[in-house]
Amino acid sequence: MDITQMRDRILKQDRRALARAITLVESGRADHRAQASELLEALRGSGKQALRIGLSGTPGVGKSTFIESFGMMLTEKGLRVAVLAVDPSSARSGGSILGDKTRMEQLSRNPNAFIRPSPSQSHLGGVARRTREAVALCEAAGFDVILIETVGVGQSETVVAEMSDLFMLLLAPAGGDELQGVKRGIMEMADIILVNKADGDLKATAMRTCADYAGALRLLRKRPQDPEGFPKAMTVSALQEDGLETAWGEMTTLVDWRRDNGHWDARRAAQARYWFEEEVRQGLLAKLRQSPAREVMAALALEVEDGETTPSLAAQRMLEEHLGG
Repeated sequence: MDITQMRDRILKQDRRALARAITLVESGRADHRAQASELLEALRGSGKQALRIGLSGTPGVGKSTFIESFGMMLTEKGLRVAVLAVDPSSARSGGSILGDKTRMEQLSRNPNAFIRPSPSQSHLGGVARRTREAVALCEAAGFDVILIETVGVGQSETVVAEMSDLFMLLLAPAGGDELQGVKRGIMEMADIILVNKADGDLKATAMRTCADYAGALRLLRKRPQDPEGFPKAMTVSALQEDGLETAWGEMTTLVDWRRDNGHWDARRAAQARYWFEEEVRQGLLAKLRQSPAREVMAALALEVEDGETTPSLAAQRMLEEHLGG
């Protein structure tokens, strides 16, 4: 694979080259990983900074419908939109459905949009480990807005927040008891909470739900990266395309404030450090899965199973004798 040629084609906004490059960075083969690193280094500093929007929400909340309506609205404004949607993988077979393209039929045919479903491969909370590198490739290809959709199964929100400029939490209209079910940690990460399906019979419920969340947000400790009035809760209807313009206006207001006050660059720098440390952690875990460390771990595990040593002492021996800890 000619990395220089692929780099040039990506910079010329060649969609096929971008798709091949994302396949390359998602590969676990050692030679592909080396080529992916070379490509990302060749693209470093090129392209432009896209607005990265992380979007999470439980299944059934209408994420795909929202992304299609929101993405179509942005493309009508002349913006190029990339959607990186992480699909749940089977823990048993590793396979996934990858159905987002069929659920976003209009957007998938839009020449100014690019949709890439990726299997989560059972990584933390359903976020593909290489999604961050796919984001960098989309930025190099000149996209203006990158939407990163998570499976919405818990821990994934933390990881998505570390690769996003804005973090949106999409919720369905619900009774007051439902508020207790949303984890405080997710609320603290959200920049804007969007209560979807605010139409028809659910509109009144959606308004009440929005008011409940707005009240809950006011009780949280103020974050330095937020201007007055943020984070906030809003209602939208992806089906009727209602409230999307207002939501986009609030997003751009928040982004502009963060840029003007130095929070944008500081956040991007902190994220780069986080991902460096994450790569080191993943590299160390990979070493444990290779010989001879794998055989040593298996032997120590047997000793633990037989009660000959404790888990903590066996771990200490492993680290000190075989990893230089």
